[in-house]
Amino acid sequence: MPIPTDAAPTAFWLAGREATGEATFDVTSPWDGRLVGTVSVPTEAQVEEAVAASVAVQDELAATPAHVRAAALDHVHRRLVERTEEIARLISAENGKPMKWARGEVGRAVSVFRFAAEEARRFNGGEAQRLDTDAGGAGRLALTRRFPRGTVLGIAPFNFPLNLCAHKVAPAIAAGAPIILKPAPATPLSGLLIGELLAETDLPAGSWSILPVPNDRMPALVQDERLPVVSFTGSEKVGYAILDSVPRKHCTLELGGNGAAVVLPDFSSEADLDWAAQRIATFSNYQGGQSCISVQRVIADASVYDRLVPKIVAAVEAQVTGDPSDDATEVGPLVSEDAARRVESWVDEAVERGAKLLAGGKRDGASYAPTVLADVPAGATLACEEVFGPVLSLTKVEGVDEAFAAVNDSKFGLQAGVFTHDVQTAFRAHRALEVGGVIIGDVPSYRADQMPYGGVKQSGVGREGVRFAMDDYTYERVMVLTGLAL
Repeated sequence: MPIPTDAAPTAFWLAGREATGEATFDVTSPWDGRLVGTVSVPTEAQVEEAVAASVAVQDELAATPAHVRAAALDHVHRRLVERTEEIARLISAENGKPMKWARGEVGRAVSVFRFAAEEARRFNGGEAQRLDTDAGGAGRLALTRRFPRGTVLGIAPFNFPLNLCAHKVAPAIAAGAPIILKPAPATPLSGLLIGELLAETDLPAGSWSILPVPNDRMPALVQDERLPVVSFTGSEKVGYAILDSVPRKHCTLELGGNGAAVVLPDFSSEADLDWAAQRIATFSNYQGGQSCISVQRVIADASVYDRLVPKIVAAVEAQVTGDPSDDATEVGPLVSEDAARRVESWVDEAVERGAKLLAGGKRDGASYAPTVLADVPAGATLACEEVFGPVLSLTKVEGVDEAFAAVNDSKFGLQAGVFTHDVQTAFRAHRALEVGGVIIGDVPSYRADQMPYGGVKQSGVGREGVRFAMDDYTYERVMVLTGLAL
């Protein structure tokens, strides 16, 4: 959705109202470099105003009736539906995401706001607990409810510029917590559009702000004692720097992974392997591989490996690459040419160290061809880190034990996919795999926006998914009633 170069800068949202600052920055398309929009940057005084407003409104928002907060969330979900095509084109323009995936992202954000509206209506109903189970508790009843911790600082990444902003904003409003959202500098326009829709609601002034501040100003916000909750999605390095800098704050960190898809011996029919190959090819390359749960590693049993590999290579080579605005395109550019160069350097390093290049391996500007490698050495960067690009490595193993050990041989632990028909193996995978989510019969890239989502090890702490984020944004407070005839 390009704009004329002489158009007014896109405003940000300060305590629920439009505002502009003194500086601006341009948002350009990673596909062709064209100007997508110019965004106004809040001054330090305006950031201070937003923080102060959020603190001032905390009690009012927490006391706002559930039906008012739910109505606001319902409004946003309906408006997203009405503007789906427009918003999808905006996502595609600023992010480089193909339209088929951009439309899907809008649909997911619709669900997030709808789920949040539903949770707002049923959250915090209270739990009663009899305390007369011991003599000292005779006549006493404990009532436990959840209350907001305070203002949430939500920091969103570029790869899902609408939906991951939704995952910060919607649970906060549902829980009655003010939110200050910092969208990614590369892709701020989709997050700012959420403000446009929230401004049409009756939420209290000050309960939300959307501030496209530069990354170098983020530490001051993170360390502001008036913002007791930090919800961050992004890189491992930045996430743990946040956690280390504010050890007394409540932090939710979703920090990525190097998702493994395991193909076991019982998943061996031609139909099974065709399904696995197609799913692996699609979800190692969707979003240009820029998803925390994209397939980066395939761990296949030796009994199926030789039949599976050519199917994967053929399915990867069949991925349609090109202009993200074309409905036929499946794989667009990475977010920047620098990101593509990094992926290129990692693949080149792996090949120099002995990996076999089976497909792809070519860069064109910000685009990197869907790539398949086999026999990547254990010490190669590609084997250890999150590639965040359209690159897939294949490994042959002997048996379930070796397969699951290979999955766990990683500092990350976000999600894993296990292709098996055996229910006992499925439950074993659930017990044994050191990840936050195990997807049976499919790739690790499946996420429903209402389910708990997050990882272990270096993949972060806490959980997203609307109700689970609401738990992170609130705390339990117990009230004991005395002298009751129970």
